[in-house]
Amino acid sequence: MKYPEFSDFPELGLHLEEYARLKCEQGGSSEQVRKVIEKVRASIRDAMLQIQGIPDDPALLSNEPDDLDEILRLRKDGPRRLWTRLPDIQTLSDKVEGALTARMIGCMLGVPVEGHTVEDMEAWSQYIGKQFPPTDYWEDVSLPHIKNFYGAYRYEYKKENMHSVPIDDDVVYTELSLLIMEKFGTEFTTEDVGKAWRKYLPFACTAEEIALNNLKDGVSIDKAGVTNNPYRQWIGAAIRSDGFAYAAAGYPEKAASMAYHDAFLSHRRNGIYGEMFLAAAQSAAFAVEDPLQAIEIALTEIPRNCNLYRDITWALEAGKDVKDHKDARKLVDERFGDMHIVHTNNNLCLIVFGLMIGRTDLVKALSETVAMGLDSDCTTASLGSIIGAIIGKKEIPGYLYERFNNTLETYLIGCEPFHFSDMTQRFIKLARKIYRKV
Repeated sequence: MKYPEFSDFPELGLHLEEYARLKCEQGGSSEQVRKVIEKVRASIRDAMLQIQGIPDDPALLSNEPDDLDEILRLRKDGPRRLWTRLPDIQTLSDKVEGALTARMIGCMLGVPVEGHTVEDMEAWSQYIGKQFPPTDYWEDVSLPHIKNFYGAYRYEYKKENMHSVPIDDDVVYTELSLLIMEKFGTEFTTEDVGKAWRKYLPFACTAEEIALNNLKDGVSIDKAGVTNNPYRQWIGAAIRSDGFAYAAAGYPEKAASMAYHDAFLSHRRNGIYGEMFLAAAQSAAFAVEDPLQAIEIALTEIPRNCNLYRDITWALEAGKDVKDHKDARKLVDERFGDMHIVHTNNNLCLIVFGLMIGRTDLVKALSETVAMGLDSDCTTASLGSIIGAIIGKKEIPGYLYERFNNTLETYLIGCEPFHFSDMTQRFIKLARKIYRKV
């Protein structure tokens, strides 16, 4: 795909704003300035409406439905369920806690450099005297006293300051998925997800923020994800997949189905498929030994001619020649061009490359994937779940999780910090309920 040129938009907007201020400072008519600004604002709104009104490619549209029944109809044949029954409690506990732990390790490795270029990460590593790609948490972070959108200071993600898993949206949505299933059961609806968001989420960002605000404004469940939402194919839904996979371990079809009902609240088309795909891959990982087998199984849970399917299939082929993070990032940049750094498709291809490089070597896979850049806390967290489900907690190096002290922080309204051991058993309880029904 080829995007239009709009790299100068931020500079144009900044110059417009500052010229307006300058004219007012110099005694020009503020009323005249205001009228010009309003004309520009109205013109931009009109342009957005015009762009939204441009018809989608009908052939692609027919291959990218938002309706679950249509999605299921367009899937390839697949195994759907890999386990006929759950393994013994010791094995299952090790795998679930391994997936959850590896997810949080990946997230904490990626948070301090989220969105950074490969070159900037290399330069920062050299500046602080740290190995790159990183195999341990960052010992120093840039702009340490800056707060993120959920109120945490960046210095909280330094290795020395981690005494639990600090708050992050990639952490919180895993916690929230558990609460959704416990409250509404594993047959929950998108309407149930909306109720949970309104009860527990104080804020969100991009597609989630728009959907949440739409709900608060009285927009219906079926419209909350599409009303004034240009972020509906970004990665926000995909990062919410893991909890559904833990509850539906070894049952990728069920994991993907739950992921669909979650994703539909805020996303459409490839934004939905991203969460379905990752949920299926993470679920399948409990029952296989090779992470790439989990990826192949996951492909059978999304439409076989959608863009995400094509992109993941490309990554599996192109990844045969990928040796490290630089190779991976070069290929993604060449294929996706100006696609936003937190889009679903480009980031999920990086996950595939990370798995191809590291296989079941968790440290190597996480290290190389962090170094690829883009939305690095999301990619490494999701990848972590896949490998962690395969190898279990017993195979994860202790230095990566001991400082968590069994605790995950949260910003969910009315919730105390969560604990790995407790969450593990709660997910297993849900898994038992699912398997009793099949």
